[in-house]
Amino acid sequence: MDELIKKLNQANYEYYTLDKPTITDQEYDDMMDELIDLETKNPHLVRSDSPTLKVGGKVIDEFNKVNHNIPMMSLGDVFNIDEIREFDERVKKVVSNPSYVCELKIDGLSVSLIYKKGKLVLAATRGDGVTGEDITHNVRTIKNVPLSLPEDIDIEVRGEIYMPIKSFNKLNEERKKEKLSEFANPRNAAAGSVRQLDSKIAARRNLSTFLYHLPLAENYNIKSQEEAINFMKSLTFTVNPNIKKIDTIEEVTDYIEYWTVNRDSLEYDIDGIVIKVNEFENQRKLGTTSKVPKWAIAYKFPAKQVLTKIENVEFCVGRTGKVTPRADLSKVRVAGSKVSSATLHNEDYIISKDIRINDIVAIRKAGDIIPEVVEVIKSRRTGEEIPIKMIENCPICGSKLVKKENEAAYFCLNNNCDARKIEGLIHFVSRDAMYIEGFGEAIVEDFYNYGYLKSIPDFYLLKQYKDELQELEGFGKKSIENLLEAIEKSKNNSLERLIFGLGIRHVGKKTASILAKYYNNMDNLMNATLDELNNISDVGDKIANSIVDYFNCNKQLIAVLKEMGLNMNYLGKKVNENELFKNKKFVLTGTLENLTRNEAKDLIEENGGEVVNNVSKNTDVVILGISPGSKYDKALQLNIEIWNEDEFLNNLGGSL
Repeated sequence: MDELIKKLNQANYEYYTLDKPTITDQEYDDMMDELIDLETKNPHLVRSDSPTLKVGGKVIDEFNKVNHNIPMMSLGDVFNIDEIREFDERVKKVVSNPSYVCELKIDGLSVSLIYKKGKLVLAATRGDGVTGEDITHNVRTIKNVPLSLPEDIDIEVRGEIYMPIKSFNKLNEERKKEKLSEFANPRNAAAGSVRQLDSKIAARRNLSTFLYHLPLAENYNIKSQEEAINFMKSLTFTVNPNIKKIDTIEEVTDYIEYWTVNRDSLEYDIDGIVIKVNEFENQRKLGTTSKVPKWAIAYKFPAKQVLTKIENVEFCVGRTGKVTPRADLSKVRVAGSKVSSATLHNEDYIISKDIRINDIVAIRKAGDIIPEVVEVIKSRRTGEEIPIKMIENCPICGSKLVKKENEAAYFCLNNNCDARKIEGLIHFVSRDAMYIEGFGEAIVEDFYNYGYLKSIPDFYLLKQYKDELQELEGFGKKSIENLLEAIEKSKNNSLERLIFGLGIRHVGKKTASILAKYYNNMDNLMNATLDELNNISDVGDKIANSIVDYFNCNKQLIAVLKEMGLNMNYLGKKVNENELFKNKKFVLTGTLENLTRNEAKDLIEENGGEVVNNVSKNTDVVILGISPGSKYDKALQLNIEIWNEDEFLNNLGGSL
């Protein structure tokens, strides 16, 4: 069995990673059959790295949460060559003679793989960057993910799971035959595959991976991204063959231009190019912001444009009452998915572009996500085009629409409008709000129309109608049980999710988080005064008024939710009352000896301060580390208070 596993793992590596098979498919199948037979007869001897596990078979009840020891950061995006050159100039202000590594930006989903003593023990999604989901049972089935390494090494590697275009087309053909809905694009198919509870399903989807990041490279005496790529390759991980070390920005732009033209020749989707400073010492000097590294950038390919026809225009009502015109299009495929509608934003947008029904228009996905009309092809007009008129009354409730001062949009002000209520309920269960898994837009709308959901508390009363819900067309016992379980689970969410989910006007995800950290519980927030709210960083007069108005009208709703068992407390770290930090803006520059940049940022925020990226007249304190950059010079020019690391730690007092 050991000998067979060794040969089969080597064959997998040669076939999927090196693309240089040394045995025939028949020889591989014969060895696999022999191993399966031996394992069936000797189940106590089955190894955790056996290639037979690649066929799947493990079924889990739910995806467990995984906290990343090192956050999985996203990258800043740029969209043209000028911005690439600006990135190069910023880098050269800090380091001299940098080299770069250019990588194809695989259009898949990020994954972290953790090995202990050379054995795969955990695979996790990126999630929000701090917390992901355990997908080990599915990743084990991916053919080019080694279950064991040639060295007994503890290591974490990161990369991308993707579905090859050939596998995607085959999967959709099978789904079409089975009269199932087709996946829109390979990325969606890959994401859906790794989130299967039954690993046999994932195994049949023929997923693949490219690895490109080694979080703790210094532990292995590796000093550059180029060395890290070669090291991962030596451990039998698959790295993209088109990764290239480059010495000048001109070569970077050449690389981008080549793949912009040749991206369709690949057997997988890419949506851009990632440019990384090669030397890790230079990466450390450049540092990171709170969200993205300063030593890397992602160039996004221009959105692909296609022509189609505007067949009609509908007007949609959002949860705030905002009415948005939407074009119904002749169905067309753009950037990997079929599109049948596009936003027209508002009346001013329609007028400025002179958009009409029956027009032939160029559309694209803005940021490769949201379809929008780029331009009207006026040369294709036939005289049958119909000007679009903004409606005067709400298309759902009939109320007179109002155009607010200094706003381009029209609003339905009827709080009892069905459309507004439905959109508000959809927002409450959305991913960034209460994230009640399984509640898509269609289900919320169905339950609203059936009469089960009319307001937020109704979500938590659905369990009373369990038997009735199971009888609804398209549902069943298991799906309703999963929904009800997700509803109960949402009661334990931290306060910021509830604040955002309530849909308070002008209160976005970031503001909700700031409020939750500052007030720590719902009662404190509900009793907040205008003056107090106005003194909080990032909460201006408009937001403060909106918060006070909301809670003046909705105290009863909060009381009901509290009685139903929803958590009303912030579950993160409480903001300390430290007057040296409270409501002040801090800038970090240089390398701290005792703390990482993220640890320092967390401590500042826990004590009531805010970390910003750039020094300005509004900055209160600059914290100075070793080898500070130009921010130190600017702080001196503006006479801003400067703390060294010892002063910073002393001022934290008992917060460490």
